[in-house]
Amino acid sequence: MSLNFLPVSKEDMKLQGIEQLDFVYVIGDAYVDHPSFGHAIISRLLQKNGYSVGIISQPDWKDSRSITVLGEPRLGFLVSAGNMDSMVNHYSVSKKHRQTDAYTPGGVMGRRPDRAVMVYCNLIRQVYKKTPVIAGGIEASLRRLAHYDYWSNSLKRSLLMDCGADLISYGMGERSIVEIADALSSGIEIKDITFIDGTCFKTKRIDQVYDYELLPSYEKLQEDPVNYARSFYQQYCNTDPFSGKRMAEQYDTVFVVQNPTAKPLNQEEMDEVYGLPYCRTYHPSYEALGGVPAITEIKFSLVSNRGCFGGCNFCALTFHQGRIIQTRSHDSILNEAKLMTAEPDFKGYIHDVGGPTANFRQPSCRKQLTRGVCKDRQCLFPQPCKNLTADHRDYVELLRKLRALPKIKKVFVRSGIRFDYVTADHSDEFLRELVKYHISGQLKVAPEHVSDRVLEKMGKPRHSVYQKFVDQYQKMNQTCGMNQFLVPYLMSSHPGCTMKDAVELAEYLRDLGYMPEQVQDFYPTPSTISTCMYYTGLDPRTMDKVYVPRNPHEKALQRALMQYRNPKNRELVEEALKLAHREDLIGFGPKCLLHPQKAGGFGQTHADFHSSGNSNKKQEIRQKRTGRTIRNVHKKK
Repeated sequence: MSLNFLPVSKEDMKLQGIEQLDFVYVIGDAYVDHPSFGHAIISRLLQKNGYSVGIISQPDWKDSRSITVLGEPRLGFLVSAGNMDSMVNHYSVSKKHRQTDAYTPGGVMGRRPDRAVMVYCNLIRQVYKKTPVIAGGIEASLRRLAHYDYWSNSLKRSLLMDCGADLISYGMGERSIVEIADALSSGIEIKDITFIDGTCFKTKRIDQVYDYELLPSYEKLQEDPVNYARSFYQQYCNTDPFSGKRMAEQYDTVFVVQNPTAKPLNQEEMDEVYGLPYCRTYHPSYEALGGVPAITEIKFSLVSNRGCFGGCNFCALTFHQGRIIQTRSHDSILNEAKLMTAEPDFKGYIHDVGGPTANFRQPSCRKQLTRGVCKDRQCLFPQPCKNLTADHRDYVELLRKLRALPKIKKVFVRSGIRFDYVTADHSDEFLRELVKYHISGQLKVAPEHVSDRVLEKMGKPRHSVYQKFVDQYQKMNQTCGMNQFLVPYLMSSHPGCTMKDAVELAEYLRDLGYMPEQVQDFYPTPSTISTCMYYTGLDPRTMDKVYVPRNPHEKALQRALMQYRNPKNRELVEEALKLAHREDLIGFGPKCLLHPQKAGGFGQTHADFHSSGNSNKKQEIRQKRTGRTIRNVHKKK
């Protein structure tokens, strides 16, 4: 193997002259040494700061010996479930097992356990009773305090109370992990490392913790969902690194204390992180297994920024990366792009230049880098703040520089743009460049819904804002002589979405002449405002009651309405329309979604009728027997 990879065996340690590692990093993903993988960033950063790190990837959690293959580390174990939450990785929103895992060699499912952080930490504790264990990554971050767990439909304790770890390094852990390493290396015991921003710890001596806000106890949270809604919003209002307070949550005689969020990285620090000596691919031992599928899209993509001030209620970014934008310099990004062009399999296409939101390249306003984000208001919702700086000039300049590099044929923008930020910009320069150079036939955007009642619960702008963007996009295509389409991401069953709202969305799709191939059903993942609504039936921002579609059948009805043209959904769509008292949409009029059921059982959808024209009975029978739409029958002929 190449010595450029970190050790994964005792043989590797010997080749690299390491007798004992400082840290052993246990991960739920395959080992991919690329800056799109959290374990690669953390381990390379520790290495730069003089610490040796070895990787145990996807250990056999049924065999404690799998955790000993690199020996006991000098300073401690680091534990992460991987780039994805293990439960989201394993289960769809309907709680059915997924078939593949893009972060595992060969895409094989089942190589990591459910609740991987908890399992791995407890596995370590079976063998190493006193060695420090630090949990991190998105799974640990979003479970750092009491949280609603969708898969068990219960309120879970802080992960620290159940996983055997000593600390949680939450959020983007570059600052905290180096401070933890330095503290351990200086001889400070892990139980005394209680002072580092971006960490959570346990204590029985709350009197020794200063300047904290006391959250409702876990017992109180269990008693009444109202208490959880209030506690969650208190946490939400303290996620900012400049204004956020230390918080404590009680479990009988033990307190879990969350220190304030670590400060964001400045541009020089971001450049340093992304300029570390990554191998930029998966470990060579995976080649015979088919490689790691997740590398395909990110290998030739560029991370431009972190953080998001979009503030969607169903997104966990506020709790994990925060709302303050952190960016890399143009030189840093261009240097990485040049490395890409030297790869033997590079075809001339950069797949993406972005981050959580591609077109955010600066803080939303000037005060954020010194005073933080506002606690009681959002930057874009319900309308753009008067202090918002909507300016795409830096991003446009970056894209132009990338396009000008030798060997670059096309630079795509795929990680998503905020259309409301585009409409807030008085200049159309970015939209022009986007349409002309950075789209391949279609642009994916996320209006999420059309009902303003639902959009308000999502923390998204009103539908009229999206329509304004649609008009601007279409006009710009005409101006540029292009014919490119918009593909809207839409969501069913979000808290606040009634059956009438779902029908309104179906009518919009009808008028658009578009049926999504895949439907995004709301997924209640930990530590989002929307998940808090789902669990409590309350909007934690206002404490108003919220209608929540929880019943699996109701969720199936709402999902079916978004794909009302699919004959398999006919019965569900008909039931949904009747529940919404919209029988007017069952008939033969041009606005109807369904045609009445025929005596022989051969009912048609609106799309079937219009695609078939004067179709005869044979085509209808053939459709029924094969399950294909009449449109597909015509194509085959």
